[in-house]
Amino acid sequence: MMSEGEAYPLEQFRKTYFEECAELLDVLQANLELLAAGAGSEETLHAIFRAVHSIKGGAGAFGFSSLVAFSHVFESLLDALREQKVDATPDVTQLLLRASDALADIVNAARSERALPIDFASDILTGMEEALAGASGATAAASATSGIEPVAAHAAVKGERSYRVVFTPHTEMLQKANEPLLLVRQLRKLGGLTVDVDMSRLPAFEVLEPEAAYLSWTFVLETGAPQSAIHEVFEFVEDDCDLLIEPLQQAAEAVSAAPTANATEAAPAVAAAAEPSATVAPTPSQSIRVDVDKVDRLVNLVGELVITQAMLTEQGSLLPVDQYPAMIQGIEALAQSARELQESVMAIRAQPVKSVFARMPRVVRDLAATLGKEVKIVTSGEMTEIDKTVIEQLNDPLTHMIRNALDHGIESPDDRVAAGKPRQGTIHLSAAQRSGRIVIEVSDDGRGLNREKVLAKARDRGLVAPGVNPSEEEIDNLIFLPAFSTADVVSNISGRGVGMDVVKRNVQALGGRISVQSRFGAGSRFTMSLPLTLAVVDGMVVSVGKETFIVPLTAIIESLRPQPADINPVVGRGDVLALRGEYLPLTYLHSSFAIESAVTDPCQGIVIIVQTEGAGRIGVVVDELLGQQQVVVKSLEANYDAVDGISGATILGNGRVALILDVARLREIGDKPGMRMTKPARETTSEVREDMNHAA
Repeated sequence: MMSEGEAYPLEQFRKTYFEECAELLDVLQANLELLAAGAGSEETLHAIFRAVHSIKGGAGAFGFSSLVAFSHVFESLLDALREQKVDATPDVTQLLLRASDALADIVNAARSERALPIDFASDILTGMEEALAGASGATAAASATSGIEPVAAHAAVKGERSYRVVFTPHTEMLQKANEPLLLVRQLRKLGGLTVDVDMSRLPAFEVLEPEAAYLSWTFVLETGAPQSAIHEVFEFVEDDCDLLIEPLQQAAEAVSAAPTANATEAAPAVAAAAEPSATVAPTPSQSIRVDVDKVDRLVNLVGELVITQAMLTEQGSLLPVDQYPAMIQGIEALAQSARELQESVMAIRAQPVKSVFARMPRVVRDLAATLGKEVKIVTSGEMTEIDKTVIEQLNDPLTHMIRNALDHGIESPDDRVAAGKPRQGTIHLSAAQRSGRIVIEVSDDGRGLNREKVLAKARDRGLVAPGVNPSEEEIDNLIFLPAFSTADVVSNISGRGVGMDVVKRNVQALGGRISVQSRFGAGSRFTMSLPLTLAVVDGMVVSVGKETFIVPLTAIIESLRPQPADINPVVGRGDVLALRGEYLPLTYLHSSFAIESAVTDPCQGIVIIVQTEGAGRIGVVVDELLGQQQVVVKSLEANYDAVDGISGATILGNGRVALILDVARLREIGDKPGMRMTKPARETTSEVREDMNHAA
C-alpha cells in the first residue's frame, strides 16, 4: 500500500493536471467560438486539436478511461478536419461545441470523482462517429471513381503509410525515469515495426555510465494511424531527445534527389536536412505554476510593508534634513522600491477576464435550447486584466445576468420577426478599464424593461408606497430588490425573485456597483463597475473636522477652492458649483457622516471634483488635503460592519485608521438623509480601529 508520503506527489500531479485542463478547456472553447463564427484559420484547428490531445494524454496517465475514450473520438474528428476529410460545416461546428461542453463535464466529473450516466453524451459520440464514417465513405467513393484499387482506397481512408522514426535520447533521459522499451511497445501497438539500433555512441566499458543513454534507434512503422499518433508516443520525452518523424516516401524522394551519394551517406544527409523542421519547437513559455495561497501571502506581506514604509515616511518627515540626509534619502528609496514591489505583485495576481467570459457561451447555448430561442453571444475586451480575487467571484453574477437577459430580455424568434428584428437575438458581453476600475457590461437587443409592469408588481408586493411616482431610473432599479420578479410563471429558470438581488449583493461585496439602462422594445444594458484590485490603492488623504478619509486617486479629476460667486443653491437639490460652464452638485462630507467641528463653507475648505459611474462628476467638500499616499485596503465587513458610503479602511503611517470613501455612493447619501450613518464617523473610526487592532 502506498504511504501518505508517496501519495502526496501523485495528488499534486493530479491537481496540476486539472488546473491545466481548466486552461485547455478555455482555449478549446475560445477557438471553437472563432471556428463557429467563421473567423477561424488553420492554426485555430491546430489549437483545438492540441487542447483535446493534451487533455487526453493526461487522462491516460491517471487512468480516466471514459475521458480518454471520449477525447479520442473527439480528437479523431478534429484530425479529419485538419486533413480536410471532413468539412467545417455549421452542423459540424455545432457538434464540436457540444462535444466541448461534454468534455468539460467529463473533466469536472473526474475531478470530483463523480460517476456520470453510462449513456452520457452518447448522442454526441454517435454524431462524431457518423461524421467520421461519412468522411471515410466519401474518400472511398472518390477512390473508386478515380480507378484506385480497393486495397489502395482502404489504405487512403485509414491513412496507412510507412514512417521513418529516428529516436536519439539525450544522455540524461534515463535519469528522468523514461524507458525506451516502453516507447517501442507503444509503437508496436500502432502497426508493423522494424527496429534498427545504432550503438556508435556506446563508449568503452570502463568509462560507461550506468544511468546514461548511449543508444539510438531508427524505426520503420507501417500504420493506419495518423502521424500525430506517433508524436503522441513520444510526447513525454520530446524535450529529452532528438526526434525525427517523416513519411518514408518523403525520405526516399530525398535520397533519390542525391544520386551521387550511396545509401549509407544519404540517410544521415536526409536526417540532417529534415531535422530542423521536425525537431525545432517553439520557444517554451518562461513561466512557473505557483500556488495561489503563496501569492496571497506575498500580497499580505507587501501590504504590511507598505504600512511600515508609510510609518517610516511619517517619522522621517519630522527629522531635520540637514542632520539626517542619508536616512531621509534611504526612506525615499524604500518608498520607491515598495511601490515597484507592490505593482509587480499585483501584476502577478492580475488575470484576463477571458477565463470567466469563456464559460458564458455554453450558458447561452444551453438556456437558449431550453427556452426555444435563437441567441448568439458576442464578447469583447476579454484580455482586460483584473485581480484574481475579483475574477473568482465574477462567475455567479455574470451567469445570473446572462440568464436574466435570455429569459426576460430576448424574445422568441416569432415575436422578434413580428417586431421587425432578426430571428436571432444578440447578447453582448464586454469589459474595459476606466479610471482605475473595470467596467463589465451585459447588453441585449431584446424587449427591454416594461416599466409599467415592474411598477405594478412592486406596488402589489408593497415595495412602492401608494401615491409615490418614482422616476424611470428608480423603477429600473426595483428589479434589484429582494424577492422581486416580473415572471408570471415560476419555473426552474425564473419566477422566484432570486437573481438580480443576488447579483447586486455579490457585486457590492466586491466593492463594486451595478446599474441598468433600458429602452422598452430595444433592449437593456447592465453595467458592473468593479475595483481592479482589492489589496492596495493610491489615495488622497483628506481631513474633515477631526476625522481623516481616503479618496481613491483614480476617481479624482481636480481640486480647488471656489469663490462665493461659484456656489449656487438649488431648491430641493442642495448646492451646485459653477465650473467652466458646468454645474456640479456638491456633497458635504461633514453632513453625510454627521461630523462636528468641520468646515461648512466650501469657499473656506477644498472642493475635490470626482468622477462617478452613475452621477457623473460631483464636488466633494472637505476641510483640507493632507497629501497623496499608497494605502492597504482592509475589509470593513470582516473587521467591523458594512458602512454605506465607505468601501474599506486602512491604517495610516501614524497608526490611525482612516476610512476609504466610496465616491459613487456619496451623492446618494447626500440626497437621502435617511441613508446616512447612524453614528458619527468619529465613533465609527474608533470602533473600527479597536476591532481591527483586536483582529491583528
